[in-house]
Amino acid sequence: MSVNSTYADADVDVSSQHKVINIAKNNVTYVTTEDQEKYKVGNSPESTNESSEPKLKRKLKGRQMGMIAIGGTIGTGLFIGSGSTLADAGPAGALIAFMVMGSMVFFVCTSLGEMSTFIPTSDPFNHFAGRFLDPSLGFAFGWNYWFSWMLTVGSELVACGIIVQYWLPNLTGAIWSAIVLIVIFLLNAISVRGYGESEFWMATLKVLAVLVFVIVGILTITGVTGGDFIGGQNWHIEGAPFKDHIVGILKACIVAAFSMQGTEIVGITVGECENPRREVPRVIRSVFWRILFFYISSILIIGLVIPNNDENLINASSAGDVAISPFTMVFLKAGASWAAHIMNAVVLITVLSAGNSGLYACTRVLWVLAMEGKAPRFLRQLTKRGVPFWALSFTAVWSAVIFCISLAGNQGVYVFLINISGLTGMVFWLGIGLCHWRFRRAYIAQGYDLNDLPYRAGLFPFGPVYACTLLVIIIIGQ
Repeated sequence: MSVNSTYADADVDVSSQHKVINIAKNNVTYVTTEDQEKYKVGNSPESTNESSEPKLKRKLKGRQMGMIAIGGTIGTGLFIGSGSTLADAGPAGALIAFMVMGSMVFFVCTSLGEMSTFIPTSDPFNHFAGRFLDPSLGFAFGWNYWFSWMLTVGSELVACGIIVQYWLPNLTGAIWSAIVLIVIFLLNAISVRGYGESEFWMATLKVLAVLVFVIVGILTITGVTGGDFIGGQNWHIEGAPFKDHIVGILKACIVAAFSMQGTEIVGITVGECENPRREVPRVIRSVFWRILFFYISSILIIGLVIPNNDENLINASSAGDVAISPFTMVFLKAGASWAAHIMNAVVLITVLSAGNSGLYACTRVLWVLAMEGKAPRFLRQLTKRGVPFWALSFTAVWSAVIFCISLAGNQGVYVFLINISGLTGMVFWLGIGLCHWRFRRAYIAQGYDLNDLPYRAGLFPFGPVYACTLLVIIIIGQ
């Protein structure tokens, strides 16, 4: 179906800024012929865009993309919050919860990957929702995604102060939080390479921490370290292997879903990736295996080493509880008295990584909103290195404001911010699934060959339907 043939009988909405034509007919939003040519495999968006508008620099390398995706997977939810799933559902229930949520995140990422490789953009939530669902929904998604990550940056600043006070209790945490904000601001202000390289090394350290944990956990279970052979004895105590049956698993699913937030950031980096056609499919395909190893193996080891009725599993819920996190407890079982200090350092790196990524995501989303006339024009300005400096500064200021507000209520405000940003993250994932459903219908409706897609999500339509169903259950449950 050609675009011109539909002008007489379709509602046409042309955006001159991005040269995107949205055509709605019979409840289907069509992908235009312009996109098929502009984003054809092998073509670079810059090579076909004759606009004189400012552009982001495509400087993110494949190795950085891979580690950014991994860094988005490993966070404080794994290092600290994972213990509560064991307490709520038992070792087997927690394992099932993370497997189910891991499969959901995989389908969300494949949906985002299919759309982002065909239409690369630094704000997929605003662009895809506005184009394939409703323009007003795209506007709301864009601003809410910025708001969600801005809150996350502010809450991570609070967490940094709490973590450093573990070593230096006599110094106020606000000083360290301010230092962290300055550091992540400078990393993002230098260039996109500055962000990419810093995330590469922080993600590498997190990966090494999990690898060491898995090795130490296996040695502890088999009795090589810690003195006693544990085996599967903790799966045969009261409340194991399942606790509260389906109710316990549902509780654990909610925690597991929130723990995995951040994986969608790889969709935002598409707009600055050197070769999104090659790198994004490679990264997306590895998402499932990363989740399988980092989360499933960690939860399995925690469930084997630590009894699910241990009171510390219930009490550990925030960055300040690193001394009783499940990871620390496993190291202590192995006889490592220094475990709390090591895990505190790992959690500090994790929080820095989350703040760094959050500031990056906010900046790019805000810049795209400004380019589309949905945010003030001064936020469109780029530096010579392609950094949206005013969008970065605007986000940093508001994150600092959120941090200052949190000083009044400290821990209570911190938990409140985390809950808000976490719930909105679920809504964005739901939007990705709905957008993918509409995108694929539009693509097929115009007679295009699915084999021509740079990356094709498997198991359609099961994937987005499965993910959206689970997300609705989680949102209602929360």
